[in-house]
Amino acid sequence: MITTDFVPGSPSWLDLGSPDTAAAARFYGSVFGWDFQPHGPETGGYGIFQLDGKTVAGMGPLTEEGARSAWMIYFRTTDTDATAASVRRAGGTVRVPPMGPGEGEGRMAQFTDPQGGQFAVFQPGTYRGLETADRAGTLSWTELYTTDAAAAKQFYGTVFGWATEDVPLPGGGGTYSLITPAGRGKERMQGGLMELPAEQLSLNSGRPYWHPVFGTGDCDATAAKVTEGGGTIRMGPETAQGVGRLAVCLDPAGADFVVLQPEEGSLG
Repeated sequence: MITTDFVPGSPSWLDLGSPDTAAAARFYGSVFGWDFQPHGPETGGYGIFQLDGKTVAGMGPLTEEGARSAWMIYFRTTDTDATAASVRRAGGTVRVPPMGPGEGEGRMAQFTDPQGGQFAVFQPGTYRGLETADRAGTLSWTELYTTDAAAAKQFYGTVFGWATEDVPLPGGGGTYSLITPAGRGKERMQGGLMELPAEQLSLNSGRPYWHPVFGTGDCDATAAKVTEGGGTIRMGPETAQGVGRLAVCLDPAGADFVVLQPEEGSLG
């Protein structure tokens, strides 16, 4: 369960890098009912998505040469510089060094894990991060597809202190590792990671990647909105026993995300 009483190592922000922010705003507005609020030209086109007046994500134009459109997940830290040092010691790379988005608003940094998965951290200031989560149209889970699950668990365990629990996938499909923040109970489980061969990671040229899972009260209806808005369904909708009904989606620019209707009932 992802909550907004953030603890170190828990997801506290996410944003989308898009080649066409106006088109992306229309797409996510049609799928989830999000409203995009640009922050003005001084932020380089960055802005926030809101649902019912509460912030659920950010978005800005792609700024890296050759980068694909994708979602970036930020995990809470109490010390951005210390986390950057820990990433380096554990074999990762600092892609964007610690910096502040605005006066007193907080600090962030972006990293690459040793296998190539990109992620970020956010240290709060006056800005706290997501204002709502774990409901329809908001972040409800995070997921890493990696080429080396054991190495990923060791790296993120070193950097964030995450606890992981391995569970078998249905039908002998391998192992899925559930992620919980350091020192927290299973009720705070926030995501998972799964090992896949590089040939199954073609979306990111064979490299590992994180993606968000958004809640929905009706997976099939949301999947239909994805295709109606110009997106693509890569898998599903299908029912995963013990999890719920889900679909793996791409927005019109190719950014991947999952929509999930939990098994225990519809999200509000």
